[in-house]
Amino acid sequence: MSAHIKAFALGARDTLPMLLGALPFGIIFGTLAIASGLSMPATLLMSALVFAGSAQFIAVSLIASGAGLAVLLATTLVVNLRHMLYSASLLPYVRHLPQRWKLPLAFWLTDETFAVVHRHYLDNQIPATHKHWYFFGSCLAMYSNWFLCTLIGALLGSSLPGMAGWGLDFAMVATFVGIVVPLLRTRPMLLAALVASAVALAAHALPYKLGLMLAALAGVSVAVLAERWAPQRLQPGSQP
Repeated sequence: MSAHIKAFALGARDTLPMLLGALPFGIIFGTLAIASGLSMPATLLMSALVFAGSAQFIAVSLIASGAGLAVLLATTLVVNLRHMLYSASLLPYVRHLPQRWKLPLAFWLTDETFAVVHRHYLDNQIPATHKHWYFFGSCLAMYSNWFLCTLIGALLGSSLPGMAGWGLDFAMVATFVGIVVPLLRTRPMLLAALVASAVALAAHALPYKLGLMLAALAGVSVAVLAERWAPQRLQPGSQP
C-alpha cells in the first residue's frame, strides 16, 4: 500500500470516534429538516453543499419561522466564523499545498476533523510529506457520515416525527467535550476554555448566536495574555 493511501486510511480511522457522536446529530437534522417543510432533495443538498451541522440546524429553524434571506445568511455566517480560527491554526501546515488541495480541504473542515488533524500535525515524529492525505481521509469520513445520516433521518422523518425530541443530540455534546479536553495541555488553553465557556453561558441570549463569537474572542484574548505571562506547559501531575 502506498504511503499516501496509508495516510488517508489512518485519517479516516482516527476520525471514527467522532463519527459516533455525529451520527445521531445528522439523523436528527434529517428528521427536523423534513418536519420543517424542506423536501428530500433540498435536505440532502443542504448537507452536501453546506456541510455545517450547527449552521444547518439554525438555517432550518429560521426557514421554518419564515425569516428573510438576509437574516438567514447573517446568522449562519456568525455561527461559522469559528472556522476562521481553525483555518488560521492549520494555515502553516497547508500553506505549501496547491489550490486543488486547499479548496476541498477548506470546504470539508469541521470541528471534529480540526481536532483530529491538528493533533496529527503537531506530532513532529510523523513525516509531513503525506499529512494532507491524512487530512483528506478525516474529511471524507466525516462528510460521508454526515450525508448518510442526513439521508437516514430524512427517510425516518415522516414515520418518526418526534425523533428530534429524544435527546440524542447529547452525543454531539459528548463528542465536543472529547474534542476539547485532550487539547487542554497548557495553562493558556485551560484558561481560554474556562473563559469561553463562562462567556458563552452569560451571552447565550444574544441574538443571531453572537454569544458564540463573543466567547471565542474572549477565550482567544485570555489565552494570548496568559501565553505572554506564563508560557508553561502542564506536566503530568502538575497543577494548572
